[in-house]
Amino acid sequence: MVIQKYSVMDLDRVIPSLPESQRALAERIFHICSSEGELRPPPAMNEWITKQFGTLEGVLRQKLVKIFNRVSHEGAIYNALRAKRPLESRERLRVEAQIIDASISDPLDNPLEDTPEDVFGRVKGKYCITASNIAKFDGLHGMIVFEGRNPLRFDRERIIDYIDTGLEWARRARESDPEAKYFLFIWNCLRRAGASLLHGHAQVCLGHHMHYSRIEGLREDAEAYYRKYGSNYFEDLFKIHESLHCGIEKNGIKIMAYLTPVKEKEIFFFGPRLDLTFKEMVHDVLACLRDRMQVSAFNLVLLMPPLGKTEESWEGFPVIARVVDRGDPRSGSCDIGSMELYACNVISSDPLQVAGILENYLAQPHAEDEYSAM
Repeated sequence: MVIQKYSVMDLDRVIPSLPESQRALAERIFHICSSEGELRPPPAMNEWITKQFGTLEGVLRQKLVKIFNRVSHEGAIYNALRAKRPLESRERLRVEAQIIDASISDPLDNPLEDTPEDVFGRVKGKYCITASNIAKFDGLHGMIVFEGRNPLRFDRERIIDYIDTGLEWARRARESDPEAKYFLFIWNCLRRAGASLLHGHAQVCLGHHMHYSRIEGLREDAEAYYRKYGSNYFEDLFKIHESLHCGIEKNGIKIMAYLTPVKEKEIFFFGPRLDLTFKEMVHDVLACLRDRMQVSAFNLVLLMPPLGKTEESWEGFPVIARVVDRGDPRSGSCDIGSMELYACNVISSDPLQVAGILENYLAQPHAEDEYSAM
């Protein structure tokens, strides 16, 4: 159970106070340290600083916490000024108007006429249909075109259908090319998240020879961790998050408000297989982000071991989903800059607060999606 007794800014002092076994595990995977930044504004700025940040002293001396994952080499920097702010509660975006206005000529409105199909044909789901991606980044690269334009108008049944359609696409792709084994499902929701088209769609790929580089890197990191410690990396990663009140387990799926996120509010969860329970959790996490945290633009990835035999070992590698908030679609600035590309991710949201909101959402029954019911 997630109980937020402290914030991410306190982890540098919390981890040393954990029971010995938990502390040792946390320090095995994470390096956490803090630093302090000081500045001297002109007196004329004091009123503005207090109005913007609520405190002058907190700006004059700023605490920063840096977290480094020793295994995956991911890192995050948290600024106390940002982490102390509540999660954004901006008014819900009416993205329907954006989508309709921007989609006067929508090439995905009529996919049978306006999109190509793969050489093995199309897969028709209940709420979607596949097309072959024109500008491919792999030999087998397809698109799952959603029935409606608005990508946020989803419910549990639709999310399950999108994933099932992607898996059936992969099955047919393998029939046409049995050497293709490495499956990837990605969803860039809205242009803020990298979508070239506003109409709801996801993408599927099936690669040869080896998995995509970052996934292969994660496999190698987890394998090296097992060789060194005789323990499963993903299970240990979850144990740390759980001990720090940002990990939740439900129906056998282990969910983390990730301590070293790629960007804001990243949720990382994994399970033994891509079954109905896992697909339902994909929906529930997305719905919580949308309905409780006002996330409109997001990136989702589903990754798993290969669909056929390989020379490399994937033993102990679970099915993984990662989803991250990409910020307000109305913003004129990008959320990723040189720091994120070349140095370390700078994060505003507090994973412990994200975990608390997520746990409260998952603990409640939801008869229907709030957004879809609007």
